[in-house]
Amino acid sequence: MSLPANPNTGTSQAYLATGNQSPQIGNDKLVQSRETGNVVPQRVRPDEAETKPKPFAHFVAGGLGGMTSATLTSPLDVLKTRLQSDFYQAQLQALRASHPVPPSSSITALPRLAILHFSETFQILRSIHVHEGWRALFKGLGPNLIGVVPARAINFAVYGNGKRIISDYYDYRDAKETPVGVHLTAAAAAGIATGTATNPIWLVKTRLQLDKSNSEAGKGRQYKNSWDCIKQTVRHEGIRGLYKGLSASYLGVTESTLQWVMYEQMKMFLGRREEEKLVNPNHEYGYWDTVELWGGRIASAGMAKLVAAALTYPHEVVRTRLRQAPTVSTAEGKVEMKYTGLVQCFKTVWKEEGMVGLYGGLTPHLLRVVPSAAIMFGMYELLLRAFGATS
Repeated sequence: MSLPANPNTGTSQAYLATGNQSPQIGNDKLVQSRETGNVVPQRVRPDEAETKPKPFAHFVAGGLGGMTSATLTSPLDVLKTRLQSDFYQAQLQALRASHPVPPSSSITALPRLAILHFSETFQILRSIHVHEGWRALFKGLGPNLIGVVPARAINFAVYGNGKRIISDYYDYRDAKETPVGVHLTAAAAAGIATGTATNPIWLVKTRLQLDKSNSEAGKGRQYKNSWDCIKQTVRHEGIRGLYKGLSASYLGVTESTLQWVMYEQMKMFLGRREEEKLVNPNHEYGYWDTVELWGGRIASAGMAKLVAAALTYPHEVVRTRLRQAPTVSTAEGKVEMKYTGLVQCFKTVWKEEGMVGLYGGLTPHLLRVVPSAAIMFGMYELLLRAFGATS
């Protein structure tokens, strides 16, 4: 009995299922593309079922996807950075004092803590808008975009091309047969390359977002613009100052690696569901199947980011603390470094603020990165297909 063609591959042959054997097209077994996760016939090799991936396509699609998501979620990024920093802890402590967290033994402790996090998030967001204007909600967007575009471009390019190169080397043609190690290796390489190349940009972005007026001291903002921030950083801290937080960025490779691996596994699951539909003689593949497939991919991107970010969040706080501007002594004019290294920063935050400090800003972070990941990966997949390439 013939079945409809797979709209994702453009294949026109009929799909047949033969007993307990693997689904077939005539004599060809159905395999899952290692690139897209789509189901294609074996005779039409997965890497030939669509246009050969173009290395630059991953770079451009990743950069444009990152730019779109960063612009739409900028206010939450500003809020997240401020909550992670110790510059705004006085305001946070006042809010928490007015809404004390119940004892951990209370059955309502977790829900009330969650409500408190959301309350803090939106109160500070409103405070920024009222006291600093709506422009403050997009403070640092310029350097953020300068960082996001190359960061996402490098990350997606290294991962996409790295996965393809490793799979070609070991001749993995079916995504169902591709071991997790391929995704782990490609994702780790992408994370290290991205962190090393873009750390100075993120440092400038962080310091501009944390810069604020000091009216009681009669001073203006510390930095005039991005270039002034770079000059002051190099003057007071040397070239190495531009790489503050790099160790925490490398620690954060675990987050991006975990995210990529989970996303790939979810895509493989969606591919298996697609295969089941294609070999079902009673199912007519239509519009809603395509909607379900793409909706599933976008949801998978958001879910993968949610889990990865929640599990590895403390490194975000430490990275922000290491990147924030050092305290300058007004009496002697010397630069005082509160946070001097990764381990020392962890210990200091834990000692002064406890577990709450290591998860400061988690709510706005998740509110930003989850939809951001969904937008970014969705744009990435769409743009790749516009370029005639695959993910």
